[in-house]
Amino acid sequence: MIRENVEKLLEELPQGVELEAAAKTRTAEEILEAIEGGIKIVAENYIRDVKKVYPVIEKKAKWHFIGTPGTQKHDLLKKKNLEIFDMIETIDSVEIAEEIDKRCKNINKIMPVLIEVNSGREPQKSGVIPEDVEGLIRKIAQLKNIKIMGLMTMGPRFGNPEDSRPYFIETKRMFDKIKSLNISNVEMKYLSMGMTNSYQIAIEEGANIVRIGTKIFGEREK
Repeated sequence: MIRENVEKLLEELPQGVELEAAAKTRTAEEILEAIEGGIKIVAENYIRDVKKVYPVIEKKAKWHFIGTPGTQKHDLLKKKNLEIFDMIETIDSVEIAEEIDKRCKNINKIMPVLIEVNSGREPQKSGVIPEDVEGLIRKIAQLKNIKIMGLMTMGPRFGNPEDSRPYFIETKRMFDKIKSLNISNVEMKYLSMGMTNSYQIAIEEGANIVRIGTKIFGEREK
């Protein structure tokens, strides 16, 4: 069923929109079935989940980190984990960016990252508020072993997916503004927005990466 779900989603998505399998708590077998269906990017929230599944899957797909870096900094900064990830989508401070930059220098790697935007300005959520995005990007862009590749946002988790639209619109406006500034070491290529309940609206508003879990794997067990 997972393979069929992926195939259906890939047929539905417009050209140029990349599908990430949000694989939080999923088994290696489930992820492998998604890869067989055409998934090329596996997105993980927790390093502990990566430890369980990566030895089986390895580089059969690209790996994106979509969790909160600050709360998992010790594990994320380990050499073996930085070597696994092809992108970190959730950078929201100079401090964590500097740590990643320093560790990536030691392994001779330039880490692609997205800046996480707290588009709903929700104090309980990670991400930088919209007003501070440009300033943060200008500071992080000075680091040599990090490459800013775009923006990511969650948007508030309302029951009605349509409620996310204003936040996606604002993040896309910011994406376009930063792109127009032509800041050195910044390539505004990816706009990661939308999950299972809101990905269609996110695509309408300019997302070219969507992070989908439930619609691929089904509901998680409680």
